[in-house]
Amino acid sequence: MPFRAALSGINAANDELRVIGNNVANASTVGFKKSRAEFADVYAASDGGASNTIGSGVRLSGVTQQFGQGNIGFTNNKMDLAINGRGFFVLDNSGTRSYTRAGNFQADREGYIANPSGARLVVNGADANGKITGAVGPLQLDRSNIKPMATNRVDVGLNLDSAQTPPPTKPFNPEIPSSFNHSTSLTVYDSLGGSHLVTMYYVKDPVANKWDMYTLIDGKDIKGGKQPPYQPDSLMFNGAGQLASINGKAVPPGAIDYPGFDTGSGAAPLKLSMNLLSNSPITQFGARFNVNELTQNGYTSGRLSGVDIDDTGIVRARYSNGQTKTLGQVALADFSNPQGLRPLGDSSWAESYSSGVPLLGTPGSGSLGVIQSGALEGSNVDLTAELVSMITAQRNFQANAQVITTADTVTQTVINIRR
Repeated sequence: MPFRAALSGINAANDELRVIGNNVANASTVGFKKSRAEFADVYAASDGGASNTIGSGVRLSGVTQQFGQGNIGFTNNKMDLAINGRGFFVLDNSGTRSYTRAGNFQADREGYIANPSGARLVVNGADANGKITGAVGPLQLDRSNIKPMATNRVDVGLNLDSAQTPPPTKPFNPEIPSSFNHSTSLTVYDSLGGSHLVTMYYVKDPVANKWDMYTLIDGKDIKGGKQPPYQPDSLMFNGAGQLASINGKAVPPGAIDYPGFDTGSGAAPLKLSMNLLSNSPITQFGARFNVNELTQNGYTSGRLSGVDIDDTGIVRARYSNGQTKTLGQVALADFSNPQGLRPLGDSSWAESYSSGVPLLGTPGSGSLGVIQSGALEGSNVDLTAELVSMITAQRNFQANAQVITTADTVTQTVINIRR
C-alpha cells in the first residue's frame, strides 16, 4: 500500500517547511547560519539482505548548517566585531567554551567584554609591556586610572642659524628677549603626573661655531635654581654644521644628563637626559631656526576613554592622557568539520565528536579570517531562495497528499468489487 510512503513524504515536506521557517525567522539574526534539510530514500530489506525494488518512502537524514559568509554591515560601536573569512569567536561561560560568529559585544558591569547572553570573549592575554602571551582567557577592561610616568628623556632636534650674531644684551636673562637668539619649549611630567614647562634658550657665542644652551624648568635654572647667573651647556659645531662636542666632550654620546631637579610639588626630583643626537639631531646650518623634533617620554595619569581593535584582533585601550595599552589579541577557533558543531542557540555552537577539536589561532593567521571592528556579520539567509524552497516544499506536500487521496480511491474501488 502506498499510504506509508506518501505519509513519509508528507512528514518530510513538513520537516523541510520547519527548516525553511526557522531560516526565514532568523533572516535578521546577527551571525545566524542557515540550515538545509537533507533526505534519503527508504528500502525495506529482508532477512537475507535482499531489498524490495519498490521503496518504502523517504526519511529526514539530517539537518546541516551552512557556514557561508554573511553580509557585513557597519555600526557605530567599535566593540562590534565581524569575521571576514573562516573562524569563530571563542566564548567563555563560567568555564564552558562555546563558539559564535555573532560579534555584538559590550562591556559588562565587571568590565569583561561579553555578548548579550553574558558569555565572555576569549583573547590571548598581554603582559605589562603589551607583549601578547600564550595565556588565553576572558578580556577585562581596567577602568582605574593608569599611574603617571615621570619624564626622564627629552629628544631635541633643531637647526641653529649659523648667520646669527651674539645677542646685544649681556648676560642672558630669560625675561629679556634681546639676551638670546632662539628658544623652544615643551611640557614634561613629574612622578605625580604634574606638568612642568621646560624651555631651552640658545645664545650665539662670540667664538665661531659655538652656542650656549640654557635650560629652565618653570622659569628656574635646571642646574642652579632661581638665582642668576644661569649656567649654560656649551655646544660646539664643526665646519659642516654637525654637533662636535657638548661641554667640551666629543660626541657621541650626544646626551646631557641633569641631576635631580626639585619641582617643589612633593614629587620625586626630575632627572632628565637631554638627547641632542635624536632622529633629527641639532645642527648649525645657514638656514632659519627651526625645530624638527621635540618629544619627551612622560605622561600624566589617565582614565580609559575607548578601545580600538585592528584587523589582526589586537585590542588596545585608549586613555585620556593620550597613551595606549595593548590588552590582548582576539582568539579565533576553526574546526575540521564545522557542520558537525552542536547548535546551542543564541547563534552559538559547541564542539562535538563530529566537529573535531577546536584549532585556536589569531585573526589573519593560517586559514582564519580577519577582524572588522565596528561591524557585524548578518545572517546568511537568502530570503528569495527560501521563498522558492517554500513553494517547492508546499508542492511536495500537496503531491504526497494527492497520492493518499488516489490510493484511498483505489482501495475503495477494490472494496466495492464484492458488491
